[in-house]
Amino acid sequence: MKALRVFFLPLALSGCIVGTVASTAVDIVTLPVKAVSAGVDAATTSQAETDQKRGREIRKQEEERGKQLRLAEERCRRGQPLPTDNCAAVRQR
Repeated sequence: MKALRVFFLPLALSGCIVGTVASTAVDIVTLPVKAVSAGVDAATTSQAETDQKRGREIRKQEEERGKQLRLAEERCRRGQPLPTDNCAAVRQR
């Protein structure tokens, strides 16, 4: 009985080894494709990503414009406007 186990053990393990070798071969073959694909994705920008970036830039500009307007309003209210402040336009808001 023990002799049969010793005989069948290598046969049973050979399936695991073949499966592992085949899996490794597939990984090696697909690796260059995955690497090129990742490089292309990193090098290109989708339209949606471009739109999101532009939207963030516009929101940031609007926030800065609002901040500057609030500062100008405060300076005009205190009577200390800068030469570039248009207090008449600021008061109309």
